[in-house]
Amino acid sequence: MEDLFELDKKHFIHPTSSIMQQQKDGAKAIMTKGVGIYVTDTNNKEYIDAVSSLWNVNIGHGRTELAEVASEQMKKLAFSSAFSTFSHEPAIRLAKKIAELTPQGLNAVFFTSGGSESNDSAVKLSRHYWKIQNKPTKRKIISLKRGYHGVAAASTSITGIPEFWNMAGHLMNDFLHVETPYRSTTEKAITSLQSMIEQETKETIAAIIVEPVQGAGGVLIPPTDYLEAVRELCDFYNILFIADEVITGFGRTGTMFGMENWHVIPDAMTFAKGVTSGYIPMGGVVVSDHIHTVLKEKSKGTLFHGFTYSGHPTAAAVALKNIEIIEQESLVTNAKERGLELLNGFQKIQKKTSIVGEVRAIGLIGAIELVQDSSTSQPFSPDVGITPVVINALHERGVISRGVTYDGSNILCFAPPLIITKQETKELISRISDAILFVQQKLGVSQD
Repeated sequence: MEDLFELDKKHFIHPTSSIMQQQKDGAKAIMTKGVGIYVTDTNNKEYIDAVSSLWNVNIGHGRTELAEVASEQMKKLAFSSAFSTFSHEPAIRLAKKIAELTPQGLNAVFFTSGGSESNDSAVKLSRHYWKIQNKPTKRKIISLKRGYHGVAAASTSITGIPEFWNMAGHLMNDFLHVETPYRSTTEKAITSLQSMIEQETKETIAAIIVEPVQGAGGVLIPPTDYLEAVRELCDFYNILFIADEVITGFGRTGTMFGMENWHVIPDAMTFAKGVTSGYIPMGGVVVSDHIHTVLKEKSKGTLFHGFTYSGHPTAAAVALKNIEIIEQESLVTNAKERGLELLNGFQKIQKKTSIVGEVRAIGLIGAIELVQDSSTSQPFSPDVGITPVVINALHERGVISRGVTYDGSNILCFAPPLIITKQETKELISRISDAILFVQQKLGVSQD
């Protein structure tokens, strides 16, 4: 039988990967098993999955409860279309459950297969919302630089990371990007947003979409007053506020949804990832009662938007069980408590190294910034390639992390499963510390 690594190179085009590197070096690892916070590769090497794979395995790996629920649902009704008002119990029950969990006034759900579809759907629904109110010019969508919202057509255009635009050419029309408060202030970021609104005029802006925490941008946690200021601008200019909760939803930040940390209620929320902990694809958009009322009263005829797998019954059944586990095992509380330990660990690493700058975490999502000199925050030269070096050092120590190098930054991102224990958190911190100190010594940088 052909070697799996050769088959991988021959037949599997990997997402968000270097095709040339894959052909040269093969797959970085081929995983065979996952249990708890750990995954194991074909060489029987075990890793701490310190980013929950793609920020999504919230309840950890190997939960047979979800496999059992999926099996039961498949035997009964594996799939049924939700088009033309056909329905089924799992989707109805899940929509009700999500409405119970989301902030007050968000009670109607449109289901998708994942985050990119969710954000594309939010764009189309927001434009439709204004169009049926005789405001067809309100089409433009504002998002933040360094924001990430997916790779479908509209969601790529919302994304504020140019590398994702360059892959296949220019952006779609009517998508605008403004400054983030990262390395700035709320005042400057809000001024950028307000200037854009006034430049384009409020009669052309349909919605503003913001991640409560910018995940792929480098785990960028906003200042305490930023999201409230965005909400106030949206209210003043009559613009919809969409919260992208694809990463932050279902407990990641120590609250069920990220926006709850700032007590701000958006007009719509997109979700995916943690709703099923990645065990099966699912996502969606939750809209406010006001939006739903307008749709019910003024959206005449067929809503020509939907996906084959919108409200997939097996995915819905898995999502319901996943949410039940999150609630029964108090994983939101665990994320908050372990998150404080994670941040404390980052701060200890910061104090005993010379190449760690800012550290941050909210719940179980955090980041460590790498700098040439922590006393001056001098950045590393791009030639050093410091982030991949540390990522590889972590890999060798059995930790899967994620690096962000946009705009010359060097950021290590972490988001372990919400089931992580106190002892496992301590072990993760120990391995991170060891990897960074090893690289620091290798670079010949003296320890403070």
